[in-house]
Amino acid sequence: MIEAEKHTALARAETMLSGKRVLVVGLGRTGIALSKFLQATGALVTATDALPASRIPGVRELALMGIRVEAGEHKAEEFAGADLIVVSPGVPLSIPVFEDARRAGVEIISDIELAYRLIEAPIVAVAGTNGKSTTTTLIGNVLKSSGEKAFVGGNIGSPAIEYLEREEADWCVLEVSSFHLEAIKDFRPHIGVLLNITEDHLDRYRDFNEYTETKLKLFMNQGAEDYAVVNVGDPLIKEAISGPITKAKVVPFTASGRLEEGFFLRGKDIVCASGGGREVACSVEGLKLAGLHNLENVMATMATAMIVGIPMETALESMRGFGGLPHRMEFIREVEGVRFVNDSKGTNVGALKKALEGSGGGIVLIAGGMDKSSDYRPLRDLIKSKVKFLVLMGQARLKMKKALGDATETAVAGGLEEAFELARKRAEPGDTVLLCPACSSFDMFRNFEERGELFRKLVETL
Repeated sequence: MIEAEKHTALARAETMLSGKRVLVVGLGRTGIALSKFLQATGALVTATDALPASRIPGVRELALMGIRVEAGEHKAEEFAGADLIVVSPGVPLSIPVFEDARRAGVEIISDIELAYRLIEAPIVAVAGTNGKSTTTTLIGNVLKSSGEKAFVGGNIGSPAIEYLEREEADWCVLEVSSFHLEAIKDFRPHIGVLLNITEDHLDRYRDFNEYTETKLKLFMNQGAEDYAVVNVGDPLIKEAISGPITKAKVVPFTASGRLEEGFFLRGKDIVCASGGGREVACSVEGLKLAGLHNLENVMATMATAMIVGIPMETALESMRGFGGLPHRMEFIREVEGVRFVNDSKGTNVGALKKALEGSGGGIVLIAGGMDKSSDYRPLRDLIKSKVKFLVLMGQARLKMKKALGDATETAVAGGLEEAFELARKRAEPGDTVLLCPACSSFDMFRNFEERGELFRKLVETL
């Protein structure tokens, strides 16, 4: 960041935060970045995590910077005694110590709320159960290829607060999860993109309705000069957007059916319809991204590009060379006629549904992991029609077997290595071995990336 710009950003932060007692809760990558930034503003920073210090990379660095670290437990007095609490996305607001802070009148905000209060660039925020990372990356790539400076981060790559340590950008493109949105107050993206809402994280929320309402908070502070890019092919979003959830201009898209206004799919074209029956079409031939769900991501990106002022064809051309992100329907290789696809990021029922809908038959599916209080029964028809052999692993394997085991030939494995071996032996030329767990990874792995990397190594040994 050039010195004048850095000084301006830091000056804004110092005015807001210097001398305040700020508690950072959760010391993953976001919490570490928050702690360092807050220390630089002159805030009196304490960082806390329920994990012991030995399991938190970066704690020693924070201590050397003079930041107080409380590891191993959350202390009620730290929460009640703070002027401001900034919560990392992995920390649920339901833990009891937050109630001590609320009773004491302490403001509790998420990291994206803090970043929003300091970022002056217009924000594009991408939300949804599935497809957020791909769409956020696509939007960032399109902006950059069109000559715009774009910071891309949030739930992907760099935490939002790191924008303030970089060179000022024309646009700030953020992937935002429901966890981020739980503790927003003023957060107001100029362009809010909502891709879909399907069942997920029911181990964190009271029910699906609470999860849905949290996603829709994306739009709650938008005004008439802002935009809501929404997938009206999703029935929940279509119903919600017909109500008073946003004052923004709504730009709809869908992969099913025709629209009088907005973006829709017609054969091999994405069509933009506007008032008076005008239509502009662009061919999707040449796109490396596969599956109907990725065409929805592409349409959301094109809608965002149109709002920014980038021509549709220019945006689409930028996307043609993009082959997808690791662990998201990632083609690894073909061995003796069998394709191996890594969708380790498919951590919920909706993700597996999209993966199967976008695939042909002959699927040998590896699924399972840590259950998130999910209902797997809606997958039965797709499993029956698309999956020739199902291998279930992890903590959820018996629950999944009860829900799906009679829909196709099914086996149970103790871990990914055993599941892979069973799948490999059952697959025949023309089949696809697909890892799409529909569960989180934390029963066996640190994260979905580690799970996907093991799958990749197993394929590479063939």
